[in-house]
Amino acid sequence: MTKAETPGVPLLEVRDLHVEFRTREGAAKAVNGVSYSVDAGETLAVLGESGSGKSVTAQTIMGILDTPPGRVTGGQILYRGEDLLTLPEEARRRVRGDKIAMIFQDALSALNPVLTVGNQLGEMFRVHRGFSRKAAKAKAVELMDRVRIPAAKERVNDYPHQFSGGMRQRIMIAMALALEPDVIIADEPTTALDVTVQAQVMDLLAELQRDFHMGLILITHDLGVVADVADKIAVMYAGRIVENAPVHELYKRPAHPYTRGLLDSIPRLDHKGKELYAIKGLPPSLTAIPSGCAFNPRCAMAQDICRTDVPAQVDVTERDGSPLGGRSSACHFWKETIHG
Repeated sequence: MTKAETPGVPLLEVRDLHVEFRTREGAAKAVNGVSYSVDAGETLAVLGESGSGKSVTAQTIMGILDTPPGRVTGGQILYRGEDLLTLPEEARRRVRGDKIAMIFQDALSALNPVLTVGNQLGEMFRVHRGFSRKAAKAKAVELMDRVRIPAAKERVNDYPHQFSGGMRQRIMIAMALALEPDVIIADEPTTALDVTVQAQVMDLLAELQRDFHMGLILITHDLGVVADVADKIAVMYAGRIVENAPVHELYKRPAHPYTRGLLDSIPRLDHKGKELYAIKGLPPSLTAIPSGCAFNPRCAMAQDICRTDVPAQVDVTERDGSPLGGRSSACHFWKETIHG
């Protein structure tokens, strides 16, 4: 049996990861004990507001964290059981793009404005696979066809600014797919796209994930875009994961007040005429995270214990104590939240 086939070993696992940034105000704990995993053919959505640590975690997985000012202070990132954080940079580069690839949220900034998209796609094959320019260009056309860019043979010679936002995002998806990685991390892939184009991009990602049997980590602040795509969700707040759940279970019965607030803030057709709900207050500064539960200043359920004791991540159960598979919550009052 090969290492890749070892049963019980996740394809990619983040284990108790800690990342901080040095600032004038002190150390900002951007990632504070984060753990999650994804397997082949599985989609994990990592959900949270801006500044929750979800993108920093992704950058650390990819080995593209700005250091300094950022630094990993603890934890592991395991790809097929091997800790990427212990690898020399040359070995890390071989994993990046080849085994684990990333789709960045701002396609216009991520793409080189002075190179054609064909050159940028083809470079993946020239550098990593030793293809000739002609063969690399043919692969670029093939990839553009695969992500449904019309007239790919002609448009392969166009520059990024000649494409719409949705088409640029498809090019970013094609670049991530180029080397057929085992895992793709999509960082806010629908940001700044209109609703119709968002749906098209998400449908394309879901289709490609199934076809290539990849692990997909979908980073988003929008619960509304993941319901039909993700298998499970990890909810982040102030650098920590506060809830883990299978996607449909989380939508039906959240086990953390923050998750409930996010769900309540999704616009609904049956609430026509009602004021939209918003979680009160703002996320804390990562240099001054509140004591106890970081969410306590914004939480309507907060009690004295929430202001003094950091809640542990515990398994969520039914009222009778029977397990709810794959569910956990970091809340002192998760029972009251999920069971009412």
